[in-house]
Amino acid sequence: MNAKERIARRVAQELSDGDVVNLGIGLPTQVANFLADDIQVTLQSENGFLGLGPLEEVNTSLVNAGGQPCGILPGASIFDSCFSFSLIRGGHVDVCVLGGLQVDEQGNLANWMVPGKMVPGMGGAMDLVVGAKKVIIAMEHCAKSGEPKLLHRCHYPLTAVGKVSKVITEYAVFSFVNGEMILDEISDTITLDELRARTEANFRLSEHLKIVQPMEEQP
Repeated sequence: MNAKERIARRVAQELSDGDVVNLGIGLPTQVANFLADDIQVTLQSENGFLGLGPLEEVNTSLVNAGGQPCGILPGASIFDSCFSFSLIRGGHVDVCVLGGLQVDEQGNLANWMVPGKMVPGMGGAMDLVVGAKKVIIAMEHCAKSGEPKLLHRCHYPLTAVGKVSKVITEYAVFSFVNGEMILDEISDTITLDELRARTEANFRLSEHLKIVQPMEEQP
């Protein structure tokens, strides 16, 4: 199991029975592969679906917000973008899971552009992080260059200010409570000193800090 799969599996543990969940493009879409059998969540896509399901047969008329072929479950709803964003902005999405370029210790998120590079636009991310009840950022701990992605302050253009609930990486789980960044879980594949060296952001340890095994090693 690679780093992205470990992250996706850990994110899936944050979802509860009955949740309406939006999964962003890229890594977050893998979360659907690790949903527990004893919970039922309704997957929402900002391009107009409520009730996404496994892809069983490609239909070029059915694509998710990332333009990938998708399936729909019996009883699903299909609607226009206006109605979709009314759901999002109206607070009817329980959890959104998004990728991140940078997150800082105040819970600010930058995930839509790298200065100097061409981008199509912010898309629905700015609405999701404001409208969803819980915002989980699923991302690898460091950039490909090795630079930290958890910073004192984001220096890329922000998607939202102070809206991140949790960050889940291959090494750790952080939460944001009352303006503080808190380490809730750390993988036993890394020491606390090593984690601090790869994390620019200041954080404090949870009183109930867990040291966890990599997902594939758990019984």
